[in-house]
Amino acid sequence: MAPIRNARVLFNSIPAPNTYPEPGKTTVYDDSRTIDLETVPLDGGFLVKTLVFSIDPYMRGRMREPSAQDSYSPPFTLGEPLANFAVGLVVRSEHSAVKMGDHIYGFLPFQEYTVVPDPAHIRPDIFRILEAKEGVPWSAYVGVCGMAGSTAHHGWHEYAHAKPGETVFVTSAAGPVGGTVVQLAKADGLKVIASAGSDEKVSFVESLGADVVFNYKKEDTRTVLQREGGIDIYWDNVGGHILEAALDAAHNKARFIECGMISAYNGEPYGPKNLTHIISKELKINGFVVRNLYPKYRDQFYKEIPPMVASGQVKYMEDRSYGLESVGEAIVSVQKGTNKGKKVVIVTENK
Repeated sequence: MAPIRNARVLFNSIPAPNTYPEPGKTTVYDDSRTIDLETVPLDGGFLVKTLVFSIDPYMRGRMREPSAQDSYSPPFTLGEPLANFAVGLVVRSEHSAVKMGDHIYGFLPFQEYTVVPDPAHIRPDIFRILEAKEGVPWSAYVGVCGMAGSTAHHGWHEYAHAKPGETVFVTSAAGPVGGTVVQLAKADGLKVIASAGSDEKVSFVESLGADVVFNYKKEDTRTVLQREGGIDIYWDNVGGHILEAALDAAHNKARFIECGMISAYNGEPYGPKNLTHIISKELKINGFVVRNLYPKYRDQFYKEIPPMVASGQVKYMEDRSYGLESVGEAIVSVQKGTNKGKKVVIVTENK
C-alpha cells in the first residue's frame, strides 16, 4: 500500500495570559506527513486509526510554558501534536492484549494514525478496549461514557455523601460533567438547582429532571440560591463569583465538590471574599482529579453508565465538529461556552 496522509494538529504557540487560544496561531493544522499502514514499525505495539477526539476545558491549562507553575496535567510540547482522550480503531497489532478490529479508548495525539509502541502503556488508566455491547455511539465514549462521565460518577460517589431531601447546586449543568451530576443527584432523591449559559441549555437541563434551572447570564445566582433556601452540596465547574455565591448560600456542614474553575482559565481569576464561611459553617471542601479515583470506581462506572446511556436513563447532549481542521475552533468554543453539550471532533466516520 502506498503511503497515505497522516494529518495532525500542532501546538504552535503559547497564548498570552488571560486570553483565548487562537486557531491558526496557537494551534495549527498540518497535513504534510504520510504513513504506510502496512510497513510502519509497531515495536510490539499497535497502530490506531483515530475516530473521535474529546475537547475539554482543561486543555487550556496545558497551553503554557514548560517552566510555568505545576499542574496536575503537563504542558503541551511546542511543535508537537496536542493530545487528549480519543476512541480509535486498531488496524494492526503486535501486542497480545490488543487485536486488529478492537476499539480503543485512551490518550492519543491529535493525528489521524498513531503507533502505540510500548506495551507498558496498556494500562487501565491509559487505554481500555471497548466492548460496546450496548450499541452506544463511539463518540459517547469520550463524553458521558468517558472521562467526563467518569468525573461526574467518581466525584459524586466519593464526595457527595448525598441524603434524600438535600439540595445540590450544579454549575455548567448542560455540559457532560454537570449534566451527568444532575441525573445522579436526582436518582439519589435530591432537589437539584442548576445553572447554564443559554435558554437552549436551560431547556436541556430541565429535560434531565432538575428542579430549578436558570440562565446565569439573566438571573443573579446569589438571588436564586437564597430564594430556594440554600444548598447542602455544591458541584463547582466555574469558581470565581459563583463560588462566592455558593459559599453564602451553604448550609452548615455543606459539601463543596471542586471539579473545575473555568472562569479563571482565560481571564483574571477572582478570589471569593467570604472564605471564612468554610470555618464558620464547618464546610467540607474537596478538590479532585478524576484519574486518582479510577482504581476505585472505573470498573463500576463501565458496568453502570453505558447501559444507562443506551436505555435513555442517562441523557446527554453532543456538539460535533468534523475533521482535524476544526480542532482550533472547537477548543475556543469550549473555553467560551458556545458549545452545546459535550464537544467532540469526529476525525472519521469510517469505522
